[in-house]
Amino acid sequence: MIEVVRPGPLATIQDLGRPGHAHLGVPHSGAADARSLRLANRLVGNPESAAGIEFTIGGAALRFHRHAWITLTGAPLPAQVDGRACGMNAPFHVPAHSLLELGTPALGLRSYLAVRGGLATEDVLGSRSTDLLSGLGPAPLSVGDRLPLGPPTGLDDLRVDVAPVSLPSDVPVLRILPGPRDDWFTAKALAALTSEPYTVSSESNRVGVRLEGTPLPRARDGELSSEGMVTGALQVPPSGLPIVFLADHPTTGGYPVIAVLASRDVPTAAQLRPGQHIRFRLCGRGSGE
Repeated sequence: MIEVVRPGPLATIQDLGRPGHAHLGVPHSGAADARSLRLANRLVGNPESAAGIEFTIGGAALRFHRHAWITLTGAPLPAQVDGRACGMNAPFHVPAHSLLELGTPALGLRSYLAVRGGLATEDVLGSRSTDLLSGLGPAPLSVGDRLPLGPPTGLDDLRVDVAPVSLPSDVPVLRILPGPRDDWFTAKALAALTSEPYTVSSESNRVGVRLEGTPLPRARDGELSSEGMVTGALQVPPSGLPIVFLADHPTTGGYPVIAVLASRDVPTAAQLRPGQHIRFRLCGRGSGE
């Protein structure tokens, strides 16, 4: 069992989410940066779908009441077990009764902890993920929480010393595909979106990344009837400032979507920090790619 000594600004249990329930109004949820959680689980021999912990801006401390193999991935941060440093993206043994302490990442936003055997907390609709929008799943971690560990169910032994991972870019370029409602905007809107830098707002969270910058002008008035939304959608409210939907986004929305992130860039969007600058690059229809 793991005891939460200090959760940091925000720590939640996450796996790969609740797919298949959008027609019931249940968001997909799951790890915002699923690529990092998948890697963490592979490194400790778990199935990629095993539940781990997602930390926002680090700052946590966990007490392990039995020995365990762990891995940290995602936003790189300083970490130590009983004062001994442990690295990122590599399996690390934690003795029984030891204290794991996490610092603050210099780059990126979300870090992930996988424990061999995974977290055996109660599942809701087939997932152990915390969904901040709907309230499904366990509450965000707090001091004194005790998290049960499951038995190892993946590989019999750990076969990787360390996984090479690129550091987050200072000004990432996110690839987008136009539509499905880009016809609701002027030609200048898509040009502005792909030529001007945007800044990540402090109001961003697991639901979406709010952006500040050049407003995107519409070509028509009125609002759409609510329609289905996907992770990575760039929804544009009346302010003209886009919101990039992340894991806990609503299943429907009535504001037009000017573009959608390429799926391989969603994990990059999940690591954006408030105040960070980003750019968009058009791919797919009309881009020559």
